[in-house]
Amino acid sequence: MFKTRLCDLLEIEYPLLQGAMAWIAGGELAAAVSKAGGLGVIGTGNADRSWLKEQIDIARTMTDKAFAVNLMLASPHIEEVVALTIQEKIPVVTTGGGNPGIYMERFKSEKIKVIPVVASLALAKRLARLGADAMIVEGMESGGHVGEMTTMCLVPMVADAIDIPVIAAGGIADGRGFIAALALGAEGVQVGTRFVCARECNIHLAYQEKIIKARDRATVVCGITTGHPVRAIHNKFTRQYLQVEAQGTSKEDLEKMGQGKYPAAAVDGDVEYGSVLAGQISGLVSEIQPAGEIVMDIINGAVDIKRRLEGLRCD
Repeated sequence: MFKTRLCDLLEIEYPLLQGAMAWIAGGELAAAVSKAGGLGVIGTGNADRSWLKEQIDIARTMTDKAFAVNLMLASPHIEEVVALTIQEKIPVVTTGGGNPGIYMERFKSEKIKVIPVVASLALAKRLARLGADAMIVEGMESGGHVGEMTTMCLVPMVADAIDIPVIAAGGIADGRGFIAALALGAEGVQVGTRFVCARECNIHLAYQEKIIKARDRATVVCGITTGHPVRAIHNKFTRQYLQVEAQGTSKEDLEKMGQGKYPAAAVDGDVEYGSVLAGQISGLVSEIQPAGEIVMDIINGAVDIKRRLEGLRCD
């Protein structure tokens, strides 16, 4: 059932990764996704060593399946979390927020597979040459920090240019997105926003309800002028931010305005004046479900679509 090179590389049943959402993708969520046959990912964000150790321990009490750790390379704690990841013999790391090249030799010497997240063809080529084992190619439909290319355009460009497995991300919520990603040349998918509404996700209920109530045009991109654009659900905070940004406010002042707004929403539940990071597929998310149920819904939906497509006439 959808066996690709990615399944062999990561020793997983289904070529599906859970997105590494900072603050909220902890050990419980990662374990639940891995138990269901995908690859769960602990999202470190700017967390320190002690937080990561706690989440690794939680995951290992819940499953004996492999899971990954996402490393935010711009984190002030990056050196200590890299050291802990190696010490704990985590088999896979995904990376964002920078170039993992300076750590590649250490990871390779410990037989840790490295999967960077990229939003451009040039970066994908560069990291493939550095020895990445696979590549998460993320389109601008995703939540949080975004690039300029859509998933539909970027994935086939990268798949044609590199010879390692490509994992499509951004705008994927169900079996239709899964099948579409494979058609574009990907060998797996990463799903983020839908797993925000998993029962095991360590997030405030108000945040999940905000996503469930979202419609097709619910998200906006803020911070384009700063060079670090972010997609979030439109609320009172994004309205204020976009107004200030349109007035030509400096990058430094805009960054100060956004500080702490994501945890304010994700942890404290302030979904009006906090930053509710979410992808454009929010309009497809209609309920809170166990993570394992989400995995199987995506895979079973993909199986049904594959069978329907196989029945199409091509004369």
